[in-house]
Amino acid sequence: MSKTTDFGFESVEEERKAGKVAGVFSSVAGRYDLMNDLMSGGLHRLWKRFAVELSGVSEGARVLDVAGGTGDVARLLARRAGSTGQVWLTDINADMLVRGRDRLIDSGHALPAVRCDAEKLPYPGDYFDCVSVAFGLRNMTRKEAALKEMLRVLRPGGRLLVLEFSAVWKPLAPLYDVYSFKVLPLLGKLIANDADSYRYLAESIRMHPAQAELADMMRGAGFAKVDYFNLAAGVVALHRGFKD
Repeated sequence: MSKTTDFGFESVEEERKAGKVAGVFSSVAGRYDLMNDLMSGGLHRLWKRFAVELSGVSEGARVLDVAGGTGDVARLLARRAGSTGQVWLTDINADMLVRGRDRLIDSGHALPAVRCDAEKLPYPGDYFDCVSVAFGLRNMTRKEAALKEMLRVLRPGGRLLVLEFSAVWKPLAPLYDVYSFKVLPLLGKLIANDADSYRYLAESIRMHPAQAELADMMRGAGFAKVDYFNLAAGVVALHRGFKD
């Protein structure tokens, strides 16, 4: 019998999830950045800057941005790595990757953009100083396998940064639920002409491991010195781990 996993609140066979997620992001790619600004009130930009501040990336660093989408984090990392560094943008979705590549070129950063699966990264072991994944881990079918791949490609002493939606402070949960399941799909319908994809995105947040659980998952994958920082009352959390 095939293994199953979550696709939002739906249970699907593992081999079907990647295709269903691909459909979501191909649908929203054209309005993805506008929707990010509307959904977060622009706060996503501050969350990403905070992650990059904790990245430890400096001139000459080798950096891998996994599930990097439209390139926001890769652009910030490229500024820190400088002309002697390397920043690789990757995503499994071609529509998102093309948009990210083009936005990076428009901003003066001609970075390598590679379409690949985070569970099977096409890079040598012990290579990168930093690996980042922002708002992408929850969409991966086998999160543990992806985390182990990120560990593999990091050099000893390198760090992983996982920026992701998480478990909100409980007193805010009822209001957050109304926003997630009423307002987000409506915005998706009005702006992106796609309520279903934004309904899935809200559901996927609820199915993603909460702060402590994700920290344990990272430790289980082999990361050391794992910690996390709650942002916006836990709406988002930044997890950080190191390779021994």
